[in-house]
Amino acid sequence: MSKSLKLYRKIKATPEEVYRALTNPFTIELWSGEPATMSEEPDSEFSMLNGEITGRNIAFETAKMLKQEWYFEGEAEPSVVTIKLFPEKGGTQMMVEHLGIPEDAYENMVEGWKGFYLDALQDFFEA
Repeated sequence: MSKSLKLYRKIKATPEEVYRALTNPFTIELWSGEPATMSEEPDSEFSMLNGEITGRNIAFETAKMLKQEWYFEGEAEPSVVTIKLFPEKGGTQMMVEHLGIPEDAYENMVEGWKGFYLDALQDFFEA
């Protein structure tokens, strides 16, 4: 059985800036501190955090949304991440929805989203 999560974070940057930070491999490396492979081409493979996160890009809507399938070894059910960006006074409201997280990976995934992904992205724009 799988689990899901939904997280929100306000980022002090425009939706366009946040979108670029999520889709440009050079910018991903700047905020994550690790090499990344990323393309805005649907059905392309991606890799982040030096291969810790791998998957397939599903869809993009510039400055609004990106959707990806994240790979978990040995899992048959797809794990789908949707990130939506909403303009808000003083920045961007970012909503992350992650469906199909394997139960045994859930706690690590929650910690990873909050600490290694959202905190790092927020620090990148607010430092």
